[in-house]
Parts: sequence; C-alpha cells; structure tokens
Amino acid sequence: MRKSNLDKMIRGWFIGDFPRAVYRTTEFEVAVKSEKAGARVNKHFHKVASEITLVVRGIIRLNKKNFAKGDIIVIGPGEAVDYRVVKDAVTVIVKVPSVQKDKYYTERGK
Repeated sequence: MRKSNLDKMIRGWFIGDFPRAVYRTTEFEVAVKSEKAGARVNKHFHKVASEITLVVRGIIRLNKKNFAKGDIIVIGPGEAVDYRVVKDAVTVIVKVPSVQKDKYYTERGK
C-alpha cells in the first residue's frame, strides 16, 4: 500500500503518463479538480485523446454552454473547447489514452 495526496499532484492529475502520478500508465489519465469561479483554460484540443468530464459540484462552461452537477461531457479527438468555471466547481476528468504533449491551443478551434 502507498499513500499520497492530491495536493502533491500537478493541477489535480494523479493517474497517467507523468512523473508525479501515483499510478503511471499510458492507458488513461485521471484528475480531480477543485476550481474557483473565473478559472479558465483557453480553447484547445487533443489530437489523440478523448476527454470525459464529470461535474461533481458547481457550474462550468464549455464553448458557451453551461454544465452542472451530474453532467458528463465527452470531447473527442480534434474537438476544440474552451473551459470556464462559472460557479466554484469540482470535476473529475478522464483522458483516454494518456499521451504527453497532446494539448494544442487554438484561436479558431476545430
């Protein structure tokens, strides 16, 4: 048995193909994020990975559409989204597969 803490992870990512992961794998990534209203990520896409987000609490906005507690959003490879936290939120994010450097920022999207 090993113990770690989410505070030691980078931006909530604790499983995947990166050095601080508590379980290192190329099969998938998992993060738990607790973010304040106003937090944002500029429009981006993944060429390889699909990203699945579960809203546990709060409200987030992807591409001008709001999502709240219980919503699950699946974003496929090549699908560009911007991300905003409307109301303090907790999300669980899964990316399949775990691919390093598979995040591409864009102004116009895909």
